[in-house]
Amino acid sequence: MDDIIRFLEEKKPFIDSKIREHFPEKMDSGYLEEILGKTRHEYDLDSINKSITEPVWDILKRGGKRWRPTLFLLIAKAMGADLEKIQDFAIIPEIIHNGTLMADDVEDGSDLRRGKPCIHKIYGVDVAVNTSSFMFYMPLAILIKNRDTIDPKTLLWVYEIYVKEMINLSIGQGLDIWWHKGKADGITEKQYLQMCSCKTGTLARMAAKLAVALSGGTEEQEEKIGRFAESIGIAFQIQDDILSASGGKFQEKKGYGDDITEGKRTLMVIYSLKKASEGDKKRLLQILDMHTRDKELIKEAIDILHKYGSIDYASGVARDIVSDAWKDIDPILPESDAKKKLKTFADFLIERDI
Repeated sequence: MDDIIRFLEEKKPFIDSKIREHFPEKMDSGYLEEILGKTRHEYDLDSINKSITEPVWDILKRGGKRWRPTLFLLIAKAMGADLEKIQDFAIIPEIIHNGTLMADDVEDGSDLRRGKPCIHKIYGVDVAVNTSSFMFYMPLAILIKNRDTIDPKTLLWVYEIYVKEMINLSIGQGLDIWWHKGKADGITEKQYLQMCSCKTGTLARMAAKLAVALSGGTEEQEEKIGRFAESIGIAFQIQDDILSASGGKFQEKKGYGDDITEGKRTLMVIYSLKKASEGDKKRLLQILDMHTRDKELIKEAIDILHKYGSIDYASGVARDIVSDAWKDIDPILPESDAKKKLKTFADFLIERDI
């Protein structure tokens, strides 16, 4: 695990430099002209930077593991790609991811993100919503700037991956929102996993599919490697849920029991509701629907999750999903250091405590 943490730390400065290359900390008219073409009038650059650039870099500078771009780079390297030619595309899912965090925090009514007040708490809900939307579309500028260096068929393939996964992202978020409002009864484990596939699995899958397409891969490789990356995303979400119910280092960055406050129907909740006595089931749902910040009530709900072994169950599901997906890609990737790192990397995201 220490090796992967070091590996992520080594890659992070490179990834951040690529983000700065394509999205400067301060936009000027030259940058906007390069992306949007000549304007007929005049931009208010100060207002653009205050309402968009500053919030974007506020959240980017707070950290994050940058594991999605690293996943892209590992897959591309494992496929024998020329990283020099395609490495810029690695940052696409990372920019989108940070935009989703901004939107999630508004939708969930969260207070903290990575140990600091959420973007909407600093700049306002209107700025956060607009900036998150900007971060969904801005990565397309990387495709526009590189359109002459990619053959038309591959470029179309990349655009299709982007569009499909962005649609998936909204579907997953819609399900999650509806569920934690208490609007759906009897959510099944399969439905939960599909929600995660659309929500947290989407950007991992996008990173993998983009890497395959830009590395000259096949549709079969896109499907299987994409599914493996999706499994990593799902497992990452499950581990996030477990850490939220466990405290520790994670508590410093997000908050102990935040998922209880938000009323989220996590895999642990779904499993507990299936196994619990009628009394415990009723009480757990009651606390979830309160959206409470009361520490005693949150602890009561988490105690119910522990009582029925839901933490261990969820952890086992995460491991099994990744293990099964690895079996599909093991035969189609040649043996290499990158392939070994890819497997270790997936294990780390499941077992991490941060």
